[in-house]
Amino acid sequence: MTKAEREALLMEKLAEKKAFDDGFRSGGAEDSCCGDVQNGCCAKFIAGVDEVGRGPLAGPVVAACVVLPDDFDVPGVDDSKKLSEKKREALYDEIMSRALAVGIGRADNLVIDEINILQATKEAMKEAVAAADQMLRQRLGADEGSDGSAAISHILFDAMTIQEIDIPQTSIIKGDAKSLSIGAASIVAKVTRDREMAEYHKIYPDYGFDSNKGYGTKAHYEGIRRCGITPIHRKSFLKNVL
Repeated sequence: MTKAEREALLMEKLAEKKAFDDGFRSGGAEDSCCGDVQNGCCAKFIAGVDEVGRGPLAGPVVAACVVLPDDFDVPGVDDSKKLSEKKREALYDEIMSRALAVGIGRADNLVIDEINILQATKEAMKEAVAAADQMLRQRLGADEGSDGSAAISHILFDAMTIQEIDIPQTSIIKGDAKSLSIGAASIVAKVTRDREMAEYHKIYPDYGFDSNKGYGTKAHYEGIRRCGITPIHRKSFLKNVL
């Protein structure tokens, strides 16, 4: 495939993902609009939410909520796992500079051990949505959400729903590959967590956190056997090791 063909394919995928999200703004997506604009159907401000770090043995689970402008035109946004670190970093910078709002939520290993990874993930997502909504309110001023209601009109989750969030929402299987907003959230969450794990590597250099990001690699297990666990390890994930 030539460079021109690759670029054309990326632009085609960008158009498809933008159209997917635009359907929730215009009512074009299947089952996305009931005609009640005030309650979030045919929504104006679409937020994508995704998380990273549900499977590692150490470190937090991190969620991101991203609200992109209608004219966001950066190709290459996709499921963060499909992208190289260099590409993720470049896209992260584009998303952070051009998004209308970005919120980050975290649940550390202690929370994960206490309430389990699913509930911890939901807590991180709720924190991310609240932060993004607050940022969007500040950006919009008195135009939106001045009555205390959410500025975000509709949330697109990657295979998740959270009833405690009082904003219309849609759960999308493999959403990070279908939705531009969820893909952007996937990248922001991944880069944020990867950077955090790289910092933890400086504190705990015996586990390979800079490369494995806390996942259960051979080097990681060898580090545990040699040095024991760290304060960021998830004990509930290590019951068969400790």
